[in-house]
Amino acid sequence: MTVKLIHDAALAEVKEHSETSASFIIKPLYYGYGNTLGNSLRRVLLSSIKGAAITSFSIEGTTHEFTAIPGIREDVVDIMLNLKNIRFKCHTDSPVELELEIKGSAQKAKDGDPRVTASDIKLTSDVEIANPNQVICHIDDPKYTLKMRFVVETGRGYLTVEKSGEERLHGDMIALDAVFTPVLRVRYNVENTRVGQDTNLQQLTITVDTDGTLTPREAFQEAAAILVNQYSALAGDTSVESAPAPGTQEEQDDTSLMVPVEDLGLSARTANALVNNDIKTVRDLVVLSDSDLKELKGFGSKALDEVKAKLTEFKV
Repeated sequence: MTVKLIHDAALAEVKEHSETSASFIIKPLYYGYGNTLGNSLRRVLLSSIKGAAITSFSIEGTTHEFTAIPGIREDVVDIMLNLKNIRFKCHTDSPVELELEIKGSAQKAKDGDPRVTASDIKLTSDVEIANPNQVICHIDDPKYTLKMRFVVETGRGYLTVEKSGEERLHGDMIALDAVFTPVLRVRYNVENTRVGQDTNLQQLTITVDTDGTLTPREAFQEAAAILVNQYSALAGDTSVESAPAPGTQEEQDDTSLMVPVEDLGLSARTANALVNNDIKTVRDLVVLSDSDLKELKGFGSKALDEVKAKLTEFKV
């Protein structure tokens, strides 16, 4: 069975704020679909993107987490909290074992600060660390040698300490609950938009912040793929055929949309503002929402009202 839709939503724009933050603009959407799609993507982004984290560790001379270590400023519980904040990128699905060994005098000789950071972990070719400056602990005794072992695993979502303890590779290690997700924050905003004469549509803007182990675009695409796979399994033989929205490629053949904006009878000021913003035809104009038009350089609210009135006369 085939169901036909009126509008074909698309990823209209990607705004990259930094290497770890980007906004994705999706439009046009049926009214109400902005929240439906935004909430679904947000939940998947926060819970289901693959990542890596420490699931167990050991410190030579300790047997459990409720221990104070002579020569170390922090106790084991504080060290556990610091280990959870280390962000790993794994190139294998198998568990990776890492080591750290450093003497207090050698550490203090670096810059006078006895801190031990993630950069002191001896890495393999299968693992990278996105935040090497993350502090693990401080060695106050220059004669003390800190020896640690770690197990880094890949996964999705959250692994409880009970589950981690059951599945740990080495019984002498301390289990650690792990947050695998590399996505730190997801926000979405839904606005009204228009396509041609149809004003009952929405635009979704979803902003993704990651920890640096993958890009926001990679996280966004993985979340979309997860949703597609889940819903495809439920759809059976039913498919959806999307018709192009007004202003898309198939409607661009309509000669009425190729009319220059100068021929709409707008004031010289408004027409010039449109042309200066590279809006030269009616087709270029009708795909823009009111908010898009307001953001144009030299285009005010009076110009917006004038354009809307002319488009109504033009029957677009």
